[in-house]
Amino acid sequence: MHSELPAAPGTRMPEHRVAVSERGSFAFATCSCGWFSAARRSRDLARREGADHLAESGADPD
Repeated sequence: MHSELPAAPGTRMPEHRVAVSERGSFAFATCSCGWFSAARRSRDLARREGADHLAESGADPD
């Protein structure tokens, strides 16, 4: 299981990379840190939730 905490003091947090995936008629956002959104029928909503996660984590959205 992935933890949001660094492995040892002084180490950096993992980079946040969000991807939107589809499974059937549903889309969901996942992040390299282990975060994921609920499945949504709206791809746009899944992308916005991923962008919100990046903003909350302080990661650069590019």
